[in-house]
Amino acid sequence: MRSILVLNAKGGCGKTTLATNLAAYYAHRKKAVTLVDFDPQQSSMDWLEARPESRPYIHGVSAADGPARIPRDSDVVVMDAPAASHSHALTTLVRRAETLIMPVLPSPIDIRAAHRFTEELMHIGKVMRKQVRLAAIINRARENSPSRYLLEEYLHTVKLPDGRRLPMVAVLRSSQNYIRAAERGVGLSEMGPVSVAHDLELWRPLLRWLNSKRSVPAS
Repeated sequence: MRSILVLNAKGGCGKTTLATNLAAYYAHRKKAVTLVDFDPQQSSMDWLEARPESRPYIHGVSAADGPARIPRDSDVVVMDAPAASHSHALTTLVRRAETLIMPVLPSPIDIRAAHRFTEELMHIGKVMRKQVRLAAIINRARENSPSRYLLEEYLHTVKLPDGRRLPMVAVLRSSQNYIRAAERGVGLSEMGPVSVAHDLELWRPLLRWLNSKRSVPAS
């Protein structure tokens, strides 16, 4: 069972957008997908409620107030973490995953928040023991924005517990296509290919990483 957790303690960085699009991507590839929403706002479950029956089925689990019961026949579990996850709550979330994806927005406030969050994340036992793989994404970037380059420079300085550099696997742009997809309960991979071609191209490095051995801890 593949388990992917989208997390960042900073709110508004696009965790739900990434989680729902990943769920749609794997469902489109005929995987049995479970989407788990740990966020009290339940935005991932709202997206799933809007999903047309004609689209590949995605099983939803609302886990903000109770245990997350994952169907045993799930091929892929995508988890949408809540904002302000710290200490024991953060450790508990990380224990559920083999792959962590951290979206960060290119702004000074988000960079400072990411610095504090990564410091905490690197001291979690499962991360220190290399039992989970972690990568960052620059999200809602504007081309040639100075803030984007500042964020890239910062992420290049972040080291994993074993001394390797934190992988920065994609730069995604701010696009109306994400809003249209959210309204319809679909993912970019399920929309008209011409209208989303550029956004899908930006997703390729992330998907390539997720589909490689680099994103899965050694057994």
